[in-house]
Amino acid sequence: MIEIGFLRPDDRAAWERLARGYKEFYATETTDGEYETAWRRLLAGTEVHGLGARTPDGRLVGITHYLFHAHCWMPDSCYLQDLFVDGAARGQGVARALIEAVAARARDRGASRLYWLTQDHNSTARALYDKVAAFNGFLRYDYPLGG
Repeated sequence: MIEIGFLRPDDRAAWERLARGYKEFYATETTDGEYETAWRRLLAGTEVHGLGARTPDGRLVGITHYLFHAHCWMPDSCYLQDLFVDGAARGQGVARALIEAVAARARDRGASRLYWLTQDHNSTARALYDKVAAFNGFLRYDYPLGG
């Protein structure tokens, strides 16, 4: 049985291990300072929010980060920014439970939608996403802002 709850201060080391796994999967270089800033923002829970999936013995095996933002045409939207599950815990419903927990928070807030992105080669995650959500055909473009 997996328990989903907000990240706690004592989750710091386990969270960073999972966050580094996420960043490694997407080949995104992240400094120690950026991990520290992200952790502080997640614990504050004012701009971005974090949930963890824990085993019955309290071990953190999955994380998700999400945020709410305004939308011009409808009520707020919820963006599930990051989702990562420890390799040993995959296939046990952890990712689905994290998605459902974010969806519950989005509903509670009155958000109009929950959405996320993944790379096209992420076939393992996409197999789940195709079961729980609808792919709407949009492609993402990133405009470099320098720095």
